[in-house]
Amino acid sequence: MALNLCASPNCKWVSSNPSMILDSSSPKCSSFSSSSSNKIKMAASLTLTTSKSNMRSTRLLSVRCSLETAGPTVTVGQVTEVNKDTFWPIVKAAADKTVVLDMYTQWCGPCKVMAPKFQELSEKYLDVVFLKLDCNQENKPLAKELGIRVVPTFKILKDNQVVKEVTGAKFDDLVAAIESVRSS
Repeated sequence: MALNLCASPNCKWVSSNPSMILDSSSPKCSSFSSSSSNKIKMAASLTLTTSKSNMRSTRLLSVRCSLETAGPTVTVGQVTEVNKDTFWPIVKAAADKTVVLDMYTQWCGPCKVMAPKFQELSEKYLDVVFLKLDCNQENKPLAKELGIRVVPTFKILKDNQVVKEVTGAKFDDLVAAIESVRSS
């Protein structure tokens, strides 16, 4: 029997079959939050009981779930937005791959000019992880840790270490730095 389940943000379980009633009373399922940067993994233990009421067959399906966030995901050929909590886990997961971080602010004109060019680079270098960090108040601790002084700043990392830095909207310098780190 195939059953499609989906969860809404308040963890109400829904079945594609209208004759099925799903119970989401498990304490682990009472609530969870999700954002576009998180993947939700669900493991479900299903119990199916059948009862007849008023000559009609009703199926009750109890679902026990455990939800865990798998963390942010990176898509090849795209720039991934990171924050102070997601940056280092992504860099560590990249292992020996080259990681390029665009550190920008929303009010910065040169940052806005570089954004589409940075996206083009992510589509060209599919073996490189491209990230961007909005250097706002929330991410200030990470920006300070990485030693940002001007925006845009591009940090190039390999093996969890910053190996190159390009400051300003210098596209040719950024391409040269990426090529240099990729070939090392």
